[in-house]
Amino acid sequence: MSATADHAEERTSPAVRLGFQPEQVVQEIGFDDDVDQELRKAIEEVIGSELVDEEYDDVADAVVLWFRDEDGDLTDALVDATTYIEEGGSILLLTPKTGRDGYVEPSDISEAATTAGLSASKSVSVGKDWSGSRLVTPKAAKSKK
Repeated sequence: MSATADHAEERTSPAVRLGFQPEQVVQEIGFDDDVDQELRKAIEEVIGSELVDEEYDDVADAVVLWFRDEDGDLTDALVDATTYIEEGGSILLLTPKTGRDGYVEPSDISEAATTAGLSASKSVSVGKDWSGSRLVTPKAAKSKK
């Protein structure tokens, strides 16, 4: 019975739905008091370790980028984030939902992702205050048929 329960949990875990997998190294950028702690915990449960911070000096499998409108230039932030990930890795860009402080227009996200050489594979609601866009390098986008 526990195998069935495990599979049910995998289907409902936001971290699994977002593509995180056990033993991945996930770097977190843009952490602040306003981040979604439940999502962070869900990701850590799936990967089996804590998220690594901006000071991590090795290559990660994925990046979680919390970004608010007042955080500066989104294109620069995405380009910087791509330097931290393995080829074929992904960036989970998390921005405040419509009406929240720091909201980022979807057109701005799309333009910044394109300029940074990334493709948006899906957008999801990840909590009551945050929306997520899973961005992948073109090679990763092509390899997922």
